[in-house]
Amino acid sequence: MNSIILAIESSCDDTSAAVIIDGKIRANIVATQAIHEKYGGVVPELASRAHEQNIIPVVSQALHTANITKSELNAVAFTRGPGLLGALLVGCSFAKSFALGLGIPLIEVNHMQAHILAHFIDDPKPKFPFLCLTVSGGHTQIVLVKNYLEMQVLGQTTDDAVGEAFDKSAKLLGLPYPGGPLLDKMAQTGNPDKYSFPIVIMPGYDYSFSGIKTAILNFVNKNTQAQPNFIAENLPDICASIQKALIQTLMKKLVSAAQETGIKEIGIAGGVSANSGLRQTIQDYAEKYHWNTYLPAFEYCTDNAAMIAITAHYKYMAGRFTNQYASPDPRMKIAL
Repeated sequence: MNSIILAIESSCDDTSAAVIIDGKIRANIVATQAIHEKYGGVVPELASRAHEQNIIPVVSQALHTANITKSELNAVAFTRGPGLLGALLVGCSFAKSFALGLGIPLIEVNHMQAHILAHFIDDPKPKFPFLCLTVSGGHTQIVLVKNYLEMQVLGQTTDDAVGEAFDKSAKLLGLPYPGGPLLDKMAQTGNPDKYSFPIVIMPGYDYSFSGIKTAILNFVNKNTQAQPNFIAENLPDICASIQKALIQTLMKKLVSAAQETGIKEIGIAGGVSANSGLRQTIQDYAEKYHWNTYLPAFEYCTDNAAMIAITAHYKYMAGRFTNQYASPDPRMKIAL
């Protein structure tokens, strides 16, 4: 069944539109929102206003880049959740009105499922079943992926996400927002064994990152009181040590899940999967445990509409459409 689908992503602070034709991405346009940098984090109201300004130009550019007209579309897809309510509302409302005006089906997409299915945009692609470590600013999960549309969350964070832990740690060190990528960059020249930070072990496959944030805050306060220039003089080593602790926390549970399920097909997804330390650690563990590992291209790690589009493609093929009554779901769960 041939398909041309427009996909819209607006879950947080990136407005994105993509076009997928018969399972191949033809356009993936992303408009970022620099306004949040001055506040040190995403301001939900400002994010939703920026989406309102960006969505029409982004959609127009996506259609132009794909060299199609709106009359050629077979369906419109959108991120229903999880995410910020106001941001989701902009994308959801636009998608519903666009589909209604064209008289074509509407497809809702779970943001976290889309991160996982980003693995199927390009080769190499995982074989089912596989385990996916989904890591972002809002989520940390180990997901058993049974097929394109059937997934089971084996474990997840009980408090903060690892992406938030990266960003908050960077902020404590005086790095500007978004701090996670900057912490990663600084860590590349540091000694990861210089300082020790706690690794919290939760039952089962669950995670907790609130404790390590508190430990880092106490570490910063204690050392800066004794030596005001401590952070500046030791920044690469501190960043490397923090990054090591966060990555080791992630990997301990992933190794346990792989060993107990017997699955050796392993993927990572989400914004934090762009972290160089995590990507290298996954490769190192692949050799140690004989895993087949899969890492999406950097452009498909952070929020983007291409991952919404590839998910919509599989839902379109399965005839899984939604209706005009669909509303944003900020806490949307992965559907089994």
